[in-house]
Amino acid sequence: MTLTDYVKQVSLEDFGLAFEHHAFWNQRLRTTGGRFFPKDGHLDFNPKMYEALDDLTFRKIVRHELCHYHLYYAGKGYKHGDADFKQLLSQVDGLRYAPKLEEWRPRYYYQCQSCGQIYPRKRRMNTSKFRCGKCRGKLVLLESS
Repeated sequence: MTLTDYVKQVSLEDFGLAFEHHAFWNQRLRTTGGRFFPKDGHLDFNPKMYEALDDLTFRKIVRHELCHYHLYYAGKGYKHGDADFKQLLSQVDGLRYAPKLEEWRPRYYYQCQSCGQIYPRKRRMNTSKFRCGKCRGKLVLLESS
């Protein structure tokens, strides 16, 4: 079964409406489960979410994108903040936010020499350019992993 066929099946079973466009895998997606494109009506999905999550959770991601799709073509509020979107999403039990796949771990730790405030960072920073946000003291690199 292709992704488009799966999305069509979910649309009919959970919404009672037909999905008449295409669904694609998009390798470039990182933190989002999927995307809806109003311009041409297609949906993109994150293959990493499909591989890492169980079937029910991925189905809830598909429902989320189908909420955007069906509300857009019904002429109702299809954006995340719209009441129509929130109501339909709760009716079909879709996910509001995509689950995090990997935890963020800091690689660098900086400490203020004056007040002792610690700053975990993913990327290295120039300590001659940046100062402590609390007391404007000098920062020093503690450790890197």
